[in-house]
Amino acid sequence: MHNWEELHTFVAVVRTGSIAAAARELKVNHSTVLRRLDSLERTLGVRLFERLQTGYAPTAAGENLRERLLSVEEQIDAAARTLAGLDEALSGPIRLTTTDTLCPLLVPVLQRFREQHPHVALQLVVNNSFLNLTRREADVALRPSNTPPDSLVGRELGSVATALYASRDYLDRAQREGIGRGDWARHQWVGLDDSLAHLAIAQWMAEHVPPARIALQADSLVTMADAVTAGFGVAPLLCLLAEERTGLVRLADPDRRFDTRLWLLCHRDLRNTARVRALMRFIHAELAACRHIAPA
Repeated sequence: MHNWEELHTFVAVVRTGSIAAAARELKVNHSTVLRRLDSLERTLGVRLFERLQTGYAPTAAGENLRERLLSVEEQIDAAARTLAGLDEALSGPIRLTTTDTLCPLLVPVLQRFREQHPHVALQLVVNNSFLNLTRREADVALRPSNTPPDSLVGRELGSVATALYASRDYLDRAQREGIGRGDWARHQWVGLDDSLAHLAIAQWMAEHVPPARIALQADSLVTMADAVTAGFGVAPLLCLLAEERTGLVRLADPDRRFDTRLWLLCHRDLRNTARVRALMRFIHAELAACRHIAPA
């Protein structure tokens, strides 16, 4: 099979009539064009050009090759234009992944995006672990992480506001109106299991809350909020989850020690795809205005 770069270079020299002009068209240097032509002539075993003072003129063999390549080049150019058009069109599927925690923020944003771009087909995968974007298990990810994978590209959006909460029922039973640092060891707590040990709130609790005071461990921040609502005890909850539940009392202002950074990421190969770019810009703009997200 012949090297397409050599054939492409041959066509450029035929079209321009000179090595220098072909090099400019191909955006390579003079020696690269000569090397490719020499290699092609050796491979084919024929001379393709007459080297004249006025430039390069194809031989009979060169003319024969040029005629055969014209239709191939046209087909390749047409295919390239079609593929570029697909990437530039605001249509087609996007598979997006996020956590159950962030769904209350993200779903309304996706609905507004879909109103503006009705030809983009959205698929939302809710999963609390990173899907493998390298293997294209998803196209775009909205994830809380302090260490996003190096293989992905994107931007940090900020961090989701988090504060200590308890239910009114629990506080009544504990005969307390609030909680201070000296009270931590006296309260019951709702914690996270090892699957979420990487989160800042889990690390904070490991440092400050005695294990014996953990009344329940959960493998989901949503379940954690449900447990606090049910009266199990105190926990640092995402404000966006706590505020949609009745009967919860915020015990302190949001604490930056609980922050986990929020990232919007995609696979490198998709960063220049129009529909992916449009979705990522839209999500960033919408969430930048969200009161539950502290700026990066």
